[in-house]
Amino acid sequence: MRKLIFLLVGTAILCVPALSLAATPTPAHLATQTCRQIRAQDGRATFRQAYHSFAGCLKQQKPNSTQDISNAAKTCKAERSSDTAAFKAKYGTNGGNASGAGANAFGKCVSTIAKQKAKSDASDAVAAAKTCKALKADLATFQAAYGTAKNAFGKCVAKQSNS
Repeated sequence: MRKLIFLLVGTAILCVPALSLAATPTPAHLATQTCRQIRAQDGRATFRQAYHSFAGCLKQQKPNSTQDISNAAKTCKAERSSDTAAFKAKYGTNGGNASGAGANAFGKCVSTIAKQKAKSDASDAVAAAKTCKALKADLATFQAAYGTAKNAFGKCVAKQSNS
């Protein structure tokens, strides 16, 4: 019986840090959300033209998502260091006055800011696709700038979204 109780308590202790980190999105999850937003806003035909597949979009968006999470963590660390109590009150969702109050604040902060940045990235990609559609109206100039291969539109979108 002691072993069972010890095992249950040990498992519970190990699960608490995992739950507090669960709010922070992974780069893959954030990239998936971004690609879904782009596909919904652009339409499937334009999305296929720009990325050829969902996997192509993920490949392009994952480095952006990694950077978004990294920047969000830096922003949250700076905000937390300026006023810890206000930070926990703003982002922490597990209330109370115990030692665990606001323990999930950092993860919630990173998640919130990273998702905002990902939404901005998706808007930039949609705007880039619209710009490329407009540029494609003058086909000779478009082909001179981006080539005639099937990935020309994707090159245009990548260049326009990075500038």
